[in-house]
Amino acid sequence: MQNTIKANAGSTVPRSSGSLLNFVKKHYFLYLMLAPALILTLIFKYGPMYGAIIAFKDFSPIKGILGSEWVGLYNFNKFLSSPNFEVIFMNTLKLSFFGLILSFPVPILLALMLNQVRKSAIKKNIQLFLYAPNFISVVVVVGMLFIFLSPTGPINQLLTWATGEPVMFMSRPEYFRWIYILSDIWTSAGWASIIYVAALANVDPELHNAANLDGANLLQRIRHIDLPTIRPIMAIVFILAAGGIMSIGFEKAYLMQTATNLPTSEIIPTYVYKIGLQSGDYAYSAAVGLFNSLINVVLLITVNFIVKKLNEGDGLY
Repeated sequence: MQNTIKANAGSTVPRSSGSLLNFVKKHYFLYLMLAPALILTLIFKYGPMYGAIIAFKDFSPIKGILGSEWVGLYNFNKFLSSPNFEVIFMNTLKLSFFGLILSFPVPILLALMLNQVRKSAIKKNIQLFLYAPNFISVVVVVGMLFIFLSPTGPINQLLTWATGEPVMFMSRPEYFRWIYILSDIWTSAGWASIIYVAALANVDPELHNAANLDGANLLQRIRHIDLPTIRPIMAIVFILAAGGIMSIGFEKAYLMQTATNLPTSEIIPTYVYKIGLQSGDYAYSAAVGLFNSLINVVLLITVNFIVKKLNEGDGLY
């Protein structure tokens, strides 16, 4: 008797190699549709992984990757023992951690508030206003920050009128993280709320009507109806965000850097760019980037394990 397993679509996929080949032949058109995405993934995602071995070599462009001398963990030890390691690592961790903690709840709150708007026209206008910042270029966003927060900008004009002196927001290290995180929330929170709005749209209105008849107020309905609906999505989004906690966007941090705010604005991605592309030390920069990726993988596995324990087994995998 042929052994089979159930596929997600409801069909049966054979276990034996011969039956599997027949199954592929029968559904060949579906595999042809999958082929372009699979080929692109192999070429652009897995193919470049070959170049990661330069992190373990004294790489020379003349000798090439295979011809360069193998140095093992030398480049990793060089980074871990460098005087800049602690500052750069902590800057990256703090910026990512505080960004995650402050930005994660905002899309959820926006979605819950949008779900209470009953008039479709008003709701669409609000959504358009919230989603629009996501389509503004990072370069434009940083340019706006420099304009509005400059010593002669509108915000400093108000502060000068109130206190008598301007505040050098873009030059002071202590303001960098707040400006980065708050501007990031402004540009991304509305767009990130789409997935929660879509999930809340599937909530049966009869549940809210029944809760109203039972005397439940708005907060009680949100707590017992809306939040349980989006809880699995919240878990997945949080795991993915925590897994990429060290993967801060390079462009925005680099554009916001000034000579005076480097003590807090120098992070691993900007350091890799400067060491690798500007200084030409490709092996060392590859080692730093690989070190960053390994931390992300460890965080992803750890956070997923913790969330599954706290969320009744619901996690990323």
